[in-house]
Amino acid sequence: MITAIFPAAGKGKRMGASFNKVFAALSDKPILIHTLVSFSRCSLVDNFVVVAAPEEAEAVSKVLKAIPGIKPCKVVIGGTERQYSVYNGLMSVPAAADIILVHDAARPLISPAVIKNVIDEVKRSEAAVAAVPVTNTIKVINNENFVINTPDRKTLWMMQTPQGFSKDLLMKAYEQARSDNFLGTDDASLIEHIHHPVKIVMGDYKNIKITSPDDLIFAEAILGKKAVSKVKSELSSAISNAFEDMKTKLLRTRL
Repeated sequence: MITAIFPAAGKGKRMGASFNKVFAALSDKPILIHTLVSFSRCSLVDNFVVVAAPEEAEAVSKVLKAIPGIKPCKVVIGGTERQYSVYNGLMSVPAAADIILVHDAARPLISPAVIKNVIDEVKRSEAAVAAVPVTNTIKVINNENFVINTPDRKTLWMMQTPQGFSKDLLMKAYEQARSDNFLGTDDASLIEHIHHPVKIVMGDYKNIKITSPDDLIFAEAILGKKAVSKVKSELSSAISNAFEDMKTKLLRTRL
């Protein structure tokens, strides 16, 4: 069984919002709903655990029950840090789950193909994360903002989610982190902390995490392009069908 955990207890500080950013509207629906619907398109995932802020958990639960087409979903209360929230979610996954995916609730443009590729790699290596190569030159600086190093771009990747792991491995990593009072930047860093290799899986540059108003504009543009493409596809199909009908009529006229 494969369970996906969605940490969704954050706030909208960088969005300049007074509310949780996952409730911001994206094409007339909250970002969180887009994310869960997108994830539900992957047939390999069986169920969801959404980790919400204490004051939002009840409302989130009611909303999700009313949304058609999403996987079975449980809502649990999050902690003061993302890592603590994921741990709470991990404590709530079904006993039968053997693979856990952790995905940012604010990444609504995830594709089923990327999800599947992460799952396939987890089955081989127990730990896999979606990521994309860095395209810009990166500089390492000192405390005075002077450049001290330019790392090779070929070795640099931008981490995304989903990040997937065997449940036993992820549990071990989280328990060790708690024991060591270690706070990682993502789930992969906890796996690295126990010296287990993590495999990179090619992600998608469109799979952005919405953290600012500019990100929201970009996401709207991506969804708009999809809508335009769908219209163009339907129009092309209609034109093709019209030509076929016309050819049929001409043949009948000649006969």
